[in-house]
Amino acid sequence: MTELPSARGAEVGRRIGVGLMYGLWKPRVLGAWRVPASGPVILAVNHSHNIDGPMVMGVAPRPTHFLIKKEAFIGPLDPFLLGIGQVKVDRDTTDRTAITGALGVLDSGGVLGIFPEGTRGEGDFASLRAGLAYFAVRSGAPIVPVAVLGSSEKPGRLIKALPPLRSRVDVVFGEPFEAGDGSGRRTRKALDEATGRIQKQLAAHLENARRLTGR
Repeated sequence: MTELPSARGAEVGRRIGVGLMYGLWKPRVLGAWRVPASGPVILAVNHSHNIDGPMVMGVAPRPTHFLIKKEAFIGPLDPFLLGIGQVKVDRDTTDRTAITGALGVLDSGGVLGIFPEGTRGEGDFASLRAGLAYFAVRSGAPIVPVAVLGSSEKPGRLIKALPPLRSRVDVVFGEPFEAGDGSGRRTRKALDEATGRIQKQLAAHLENARRLTGR
């Protein structure tokens, strides 16, 4: 039997994230009130910085369990990430353990964080994997789009994948929406259609977030 990611651990992770993110950068959080106060929720986060996950963990109003690539679980980070309730996923195969863990988070009314682009890139939601649609349709959980907008285009970064220290990082939470068409179907066609709907919603949120923040 797969052990579910620790809800208590995720709360500890949130507190660590708050301290780190506010200590190293200047987060500005917009729309956090849009995250439902209870029940299962999926946070769909764009991914252009290595701090995107920890940033959202720290500023989200509820403890969040992120699906994180197994390559990040190296050395002492492995027990640490598992201890704070994060979910290890092998992106090169159908990772049944990760799927069970993620669905377990949602079934227990928790918050699941996903980078739907699958890996760090332009952070523009241009290429979505089907996993987000599967979790949303399978669980019935609403999706809250989250845009993390840093200063990646500006000089002064010590590490390429991070915004400059003490720079402002905007985190914009969008309106929750349902991915499915209400039929509950989980066929390949239904998931493809759901992925298309999700992509339009996420792209629209990112555009609105950029307009709102001037990024």
